[in-house]
Amino acid sequence: MKPIRLAASAALFLLLSHAYGAQFYQTKTPYAPQQAASSYEAPPSGYRAVYTQMLARHGSRGLSSFKTELALYKLWLAAKQRDALLPMAGQLGPDLEEMMKANALLGYGVDGITKPGYGNETALGAEEHAGLAQRMHARLPELFGAATDGAGARRIVVVSSGRDRATDSGYFFSRALVRQQPGLAPLIDTGIDRATLYFHKLNVRQDGQVPEATLAYQRWIDSGELKAIEQAAHRQPRLKAAALTTLNALFKPDFVATLDDASFTSSGSRTYSSADGKFTAKLAADGDARIASATDAALALYDMYAAAAGMRHELKADFTKYIQPTEARIYAEAEDTVAFYEKGPGIAENGDVTWRMAAPLLDDFFAEADAIAAGRRAHLAKLRFAHAEIVMPLANALGLGRQLPRATTYSYQNSSWRGEQVAPMAANIQWDLYQNAAGRTLVRMLYNERETAFQPACDHARITPTSHFYDYAQLKACYMQNKNYQIAHTKRRF
Repeated sequence: MKPIRLAASAALFLLLSHAYGAQFYQTKTPYAPQQAASSYEAPPSGYRAVYTQMLARHGSRGLSSFKTELALYKLWLAAKQRDALLPMAGQLGPDLEEMMKANALLGYGVDGITKPGYGNETALGAEEHAGLAQRMHARLPELFGAATDGAGARRIVVVSSGRDRATDSGYFFSRALVRQQPGLAPLIDTGIDRATLYFHKLNVRQDGQVPEATLAYQRWIDSGELKAIEQAAHRQPRLKAAALTTLNALFKPDFVATLDDASFTSSGSRTYSSADGKFTAKLAADGDARIASATDAALALYDMYAAAAGMRHELKADFTKYIQPTEARIYAEAEDTVAFYEKGPGIAENGDVTWRMAAPLLDDFFAEADAIAAGRRAHLAKLRFAHAEIVMPLANALGLGRQLPRATTYSYQNSSWRGEQVAPMAANIQWDLYQNAAGRTLVRMLYNERETAFQPACDHARITPTSHFYDYAQLKACYMQNKNYQIAHTKRRF
């Protein structure tokens, strides 16, 4: 695949650094649009917006499950019992307790949250999707303004993976859209589409027949090669050094020295009740999470540090005091390494195993655009809500990432791929379609609201050499030709 076609990675990094203080939250980075709408290229004269579609990741969320934070709390408690806490660590235990309670009650009393508790979208996540909706409406006023004109009003299709945080994101987005224009409310149709929006975890019990592309991916994530890559990333000497720097600021050296021979698991339970006493969460951890080294301990703390970034409305605890940016960058690089191979562009010799399963989703994007190009305008918009594991493969299927050969190990020095850029919270890929009086259809892509080029092989479809508007017919023909080439020639190993 070709290099990512976003703006210079240095400029993008500076934008995100300004927004979030260069804290290195990896894919847990709270969302910020990566380009000001005022700088977007204007559509050519004579063209007007006729349709839009989007894939979006859910917004900022809490912890996905009750596990790592409990193991880390046990480590802190052991240090306290052995009188091994340094002044900086005195508040860590209470902060972890606050983290557990906030996640146990997350979403309670919030309109739009399906079921309170772990894994839910935070208030910031709801704000992120409301902002996305507001900016989409402001970007395409003519499109939405004509939605209810005349008979046979066009539909706005809202679909999700079916997971609560994705479904709730669709709710928050739709609610904000309707607040911009109340007349849109009766035009919205909602539904669930696991086949295209949860393709990485399809299974026979829930889904019947599972596509071979999904099975191939599932074999890859269970493979010895991927496990070896993860182990190597977590054995890096610089990661161990960073871990010791972090931990030695919290605990006495004698205690830190015992961590490589210790074992703290997530077995245990907690019960938390809401302030009004009307909701009680009973938590039981399965013991799967285990801290068995200094590196494990530092990465567990990094998980809390990153998760807290999206919980600014729910947490008073400040986890940034426990990890300095220098160490956070090293932890983020280790986690980006794993993500790059697990669901990012991956190893060149492995072909398209990490994104082949996204083909039906990309086909759906083209099918929706085909209908508009053919004059069938039943849909005004199609808005999809899913996960990072869906956004990354679609970006790869679009040709927006660059693989590395097996002999080259991913690092920040040899790759521009960053989790905070490709799949932050509320990450999104949008296609806006425009037509002129003659019926010619143009398409422009926004990736995290930045005007983004399609794959370089399709540059001939641009209306001018530097435009972000593409002739849709030429663009589709280019992708179909490239898709057929990949199917015919990609070596499959899984």
